[in-house]
Amino acid sequence: MSKPTLVVMAAGIGSRYGGIKQIDPVGPSGEILLDYSAYDALRSGFGKIVFIIRREIEEAFRGRVEPTIGRRCEVQYVQQSLDAVPEGFGVPPARKKPWGTAHAVFLCKEVVDGPFAVINADDFYGRTSFKSLRGYLDDAQDRDGTFSISIIGYRLKNTLTEHGHVSRGVCTVTSDGHLVNIKEQKRVKLFGSAIKYAEDNGSWTKIPGETIVSMNMWGFTPSILGELEARFARFLRAHTGDIETAEYLLPDVVGELVREKEAFVRVFPTHERWFGVTYPKDKATAQQAIGELTRRGVYPEDLWGT
Repeated sequence: MSKPTLVVMAAGIGSRYGGIKQIDPVGPSGEILLDYSAYDALRSGFGKIVFIIRREIEEAFRGRVEPTIGRRCEVQYVQQSLDAVPEGFGVPPARKKPWGTAHAVFLCKEVVDGPFAVINADDFYGRTSFKSLRGYLDDAQDRDGTFSISIIGYRLKNTLTEHGHVSRGVCTVTSDGHLVNIKEQKRVKLFGSAIKYAEDNGSWTKIPGETIVSMNMWGFTPSILGELEARFARFLRAHTGDIETAEYLLPDVVGELVREKEAFVRVFPTHERWFGVTYPKDKATAQQAIGELTRRGVYPEDLWGT
């Protein structure tokens, strides 16, 4: 049985961070957050790693990952560009940011031909999360025309930063672990001990810390790639009024598929604690967390032994 592929979304602009956060070092030997995800994925049984990047950061990104991750497994690169749109559609002159996570993933259609996982480059997920996805992907297959999808479900309280708001895919899950709905909340924030998200009218609504949320850690069968590509044209037609800023997101597409009864989504809950680098001040928090995991022996001092 071939090993599943890990797809890493690393094309984000990082406007709130103020730099190329994907390759900013946080580990004791200069490791980046992505190093820890790759390390956990490889020791959980993943094989090839595909990096989705932007042309502007390609040289710096390759220079960072080739001497480490590139020496441990097969790696491939996919460029996410604004002009990757269906025939008959154009790119608005004022459009600056990438089209979104669902757009990024279907661009991997030429290099992914088996079950695969998807993660963000600038998030820490934890080893047990990769083990759960690997176990699912070993047997994942579509049935009766229904897409087989999995998601790692984090407790909301374990996924927040003290330095600003974050986006989270808020999940509704049955008692036996199946996704009923997922809604992307783009402004989730800590208010002391309370957690709230912003409504469209600007008001803030409390949300329980135990709420299961998506951190964009997915498991898919390869058939989803064609579906994501086909639905992109529908997305472009539906967003002519806000086409300069609208994002084609994985949680939105998966939510549509579930509501249309075209996907069966298994949710694997985890108690892993997330940390990432959304804001500049998050770097110190990430360094502290990695340092603690290293002292506990979860990771070696020099992750790749270089």
